[in-house]
Amino acid sequence: MPSITLNAHFDGQSIILDEPFQLPSNARLLVTVVSPSMDAEREPWADLAGTGLAQAYGDDEPEYSLTDVRHP
Repeated sequence: MPSITLNAHFDGQSIILDEPFQLPSNARLLVTVVSPSMDAEREPWADLAGTGLAQAYGDDEPEYSLTDVRHP
């Protein structure tokens, strides 16, 4: 099985996956605990990245055909 990163949370008793995922019995797992302050630190950067993407791929962006794409 290839490695995959899954979002999860701890409810005080168990680790709960945030999205359904079929795990085989006795699957080996690595658990990384993320500090809540890390989310607060990353949020402004994520907002900035989202704003940049929205500007780069906005509704007024022209549609390019394959003939418009050039490669070296």
